[in-house]
Amino acid sequence: MKIVIRYFFRTVRLVLGPFVLISETLSTPSPVSRSPQEQKRVDAACDRLALYQFKTCPFCIRVRKEIARLGLTIEKRDAQHVAEHRDALLAGGGRSKVPCLLIEHDSGEREWLYESDDIKAWLQRHFEVKSPATA
Repeated sequence: MKIVIRYFFRTVRLVLGPFVLISETLSTPSPVSRSPQEQKRVDAACDRLALYQFKTCPFCIRVRKEIARLGLTIEKRDAQHVAEHRDALLAGGGRSKVPCLLIEHDSGEREWLYESDDIKAWLQRHFEVKSPATA
């Protein structure tokens, strides 16, 4: 019975996956506007970040949309189809759960941040463009 359930859900994912990806493409927001100097600083900060994700995971999609909205160039690592990334996620973060943001601090310490809401909040704290009224 387990195998029937497993194949049922694999089939559902296979059928719905393309629709989920099309929906993501159509609903991804435009990136915020920054000065070239500020964008260069943000891009340098993003070099220390990596997002472990599954392509059709709804929580990963939420994080990717926030990354797009903030205009970030964060490396995306497929932990579903690339065994090397899945193993790194399990070894470093202790869980093979996605989404997970790997943050490499200046001290060399690595932080593994799980949960889409926590990742989005962290990205907003560090990269949100401040309006002139609040700056």
